[in-house]
Amino acid sequence: MDPLVNSQASDKYLRIASISIALYDYVITLPAEWRFYRSQSSIFHLSIACILFILIRYVSIVVMLLSNYGYFATDITPEICRRYYILAPIFKVLQTMVSQVIIGFRTWNIARRNRRVGIALALLFLTAVTLEWFTNMFDRIPVTDEPGNCTPGNAGKTLSAWLYYVTAMMYDLVILTISTVHLLQYDVLSNRLERIVRVLMYDGIGYLVVLTGSNVLNIVLYRESDVQTQSAGASIGYAVTWIMSQRILIHLREMQQAPPHMETVVLARPAKNAKNIMSDFLSKSNVDFVTSPRSMHINNDMELDIRVCVERSVVVDYTDESGRVA
Repeated sequence: MDPLVNSQASDKYLRIASISIALYDYVITLPAEWRFYRSQSSIFHLSIACILFILIRYVSIVVMLLSNYGYFATDITPEICRRYYILAPIFKVLQTMVSQVIIGFRTWNIARRNRRVGIALALLFLTAVTLEWFTNMFDRIPVTDEPGNCTPGNAGKTLSAWLYYVTAMMYDLVILTISTVHLLQYDVLSNRLERIVRVLMYDGIGYLVVLTGSNVLNIVLYRESDVQTQSAGASIGYAVTWIMSQRILIHLREMQQAPPHMETVVLARPAKNAKNIMSDFLSKSNVDFVTSPRSMHINNDMELDIRVCVERSVVVDYTDESGRVA
């Protein structure tokens, strides 16, 4: 079989697979989207998480439509292609920016909104975004491998588009390393908080592994392929960036909306006065939130818009020293 025909077939399979995965994920997350909207106090007072959810969801849809319509179209003229081909790369960077804001804001919250960490994250984000815009847009050309279609390519002597994926990978690695280091400092004994930390850890690792795999695929295609097949893996990248980014937001919202945990505390030993009762209650009510010395400075709710509400009913068996009920 002609290698060109074979590569075009692979490109189509990758694009169809990415569209199918994205469409399936969109449908199954519609209930989560509805819960996001219902949890807002007002349409004019949306939370940051809700705004980011809307942006990653619908910027991703736009970039997938632009990219795949250009590839499968049969009626795009060369004149239209010269204006159309650049749209997908523009929205590609916008999607990446939203995704990077999500994990950056998540990391800042995990670090208890530490000012130094925030400044470092902002500088890292601005540096990455500048490099991504330059490397993704430099030497871009319109490519037509079949009559009537239009895709972006990178045919300059310096193939800078693949450096875009290197930049994105390095940003993800640094950001998620910072968040993981801070998560490892939490040494909570409460099962509820332990579960939150575990979910945050798994979400971060999953995001890094999946997006790194997608970025490596695109690096290989841009480095080794001709201009006709360079964008074969781009649609896969759009889909996994969309899915993994919104998954982080959905999990955070679910943890925030989790029902409170009810416990019963029984104080049954003799107490001389109400002050002793109060001290006993406080000692018992704090038992689930004990941290090790290395994490005493860390706020247990991690300021992630997650509030762990533990309600306790208290039964006091108050007797005096003679054993009579007071």
